Amino acid sequence: MVEAVETMDGWYSLHDFRTVDWTSWKLATEDERKEAIDSLQHLLVKWDKVEDGKDGSHALYNIVGQKADLMFMFLRPTTNELATIETELNKSKMGEFLIPAHSYVSIVELSKYRPYKEEHPEEIPEIAARLKPILPKWEHVCFYPMDRRRHGDENWYTLEKDVRGKLLYEHSMTGRKYAGKVSQIITGSIGLDDWEWGVTLFAHDPLQFKKIVYEMRFDEVSSKYGEFGEFFVGNHLPNEAIATYLEI
Repeated sequence: MVEAVETMDGWYSLHDFRTVDWTSWKLATEDERKEAIDSLQHLLVKWDKVEDGKDGSHALYNIVGQKADLMFMFLRPTTNELATIETELNKSKMGEFLIPAHSYVSIVELSKYRPYKEEHPEEIPEIAARLKPILPKWEHVCFYPMDRRRHGDENWYTLEKDVRGKLLYEHSMTGRKYAGKVSQIITGSIGLDDWEWGVTLFAHDPLQFKKIVYEMRFDEVSSKYGEFGEFFVGNHLPNEAIATYLEI
């Protein structure tokens, strides 16, 4: 029987994609638009305080293309907190102008393919920081979901643990070449959403998304066992730029 690999799990993650109802936004009065922007700013200040207390993290990006206008990414210790955030946003004045476009629920994950001397490796500071990360807010983001193939001889789940570990190690060596250029957070979504993992990449130069994904496609773990969903790419939208973004 093929051995499953235990995972270390951290904060739950919600990628919340919204489309701005620009027609309603233009028809709204100046006071209504100000109230909406103020309501969003109020929520952002609240989320900033949570992040300052290291009890979660968030980031806001303006999505490029027609799949959505905005991507909110939230990290929290529980799914209840994620649901509360989503409800607060929906109930806010700004929420009246935001149409849900897509969402993805998952949890920050690290696999135990290599043995650890410590009984609780998730408590090692370096690992704890990866399981409960503060989102980097780099200039650009790329998010996509993925699966491991399960067809015929190309079935990831019939490979022995050491074979899977070797393939993933080789894959990680490709990723390390982009240290400082691309930062990534892997979230597990088996049993939580439609795909098995979510990959969120951050970069200062969006061209690096193309470069790293292209090069990794040649790694056997991707070329033979990888299945990929929709890609979402966006530009960072800091708090102080929101009013300008929504300006009519």
